[in-house]
Formats: sequence, structure tokens, C-alpha cells
Amino acid sequence: MSTAPAHPALSDADYQRETAALLARIEATADRWLQDDVIDIDTHRTGGLLELSFPNGSKIVINTQPPLHELWMAARNGGFHYRWVDGQWCDTRDGSEFIAALSQHASQQGDKPLQF
Repeated sequence: MSTAPAHPALSDADYQRETAALLARIEATADRWLQDDVIDIDTHRTGGLLELSFPNGSKIVINTQPPLHELWMAARNGGFHYRWVDGQWCDTRDGSEFIAALSQHASQQGDKPLQF
């Protein structure tokens, strides 16, 4: 059962714009970390799927779900679904914010503090 409050849905165009910008932001941050020698992280993007590979072999996969207007994240600690609520991506179960959760999972899997 979802605990995220119901709000007007994004249009298809808004959903595409928001998810494209978010995936680009995540990729750019990971690329900067690699360039600045913060962490040896690899990214691989295919359409709406972005894979982050960490030095220990673990991965985080972020995947857009256009029919549902959701964003999904699979990390070592589980799978999570996010919906757009009040200008941010919120977990459909506990309402937590996507970037904060991504940063937490990346920090755990990268064995160092990482903030998107």
C-alpha cells in the first residue's frame, strides 16, 4: 500500500523531461567523481536505464517506468519505487526522497560518503 500522497500526475512530456534530467545529473556526478579520482565508478546508460557499477562489484540500477510514471531503483539493500510528489521523486512506501536514498545506497556500496 502506498504511503505517498496522491497529487496531480505529470504529463508524459513532463515525466520524460524530469527523468531525462535526473539520469543526466546522476551520470554527470558519477563522471565527475571518476575524473576527480573520488571513486572508480562506472556508468552505463541504455535509454531510460542507468547502471552504476562500484569497485566492489556491486551495482545500483535506476530505471524509468514510463507507463506508471515511476522511477525504480535496485540497490544491494533492495528495490524501491518512486513517484513525483510536490516537485521531487518520493518512495511509494515510506515517502523518502530519491536523491537522499540514492546517496545513502551509493555511500554504502562505495564504502565512502557520496552525495548526488
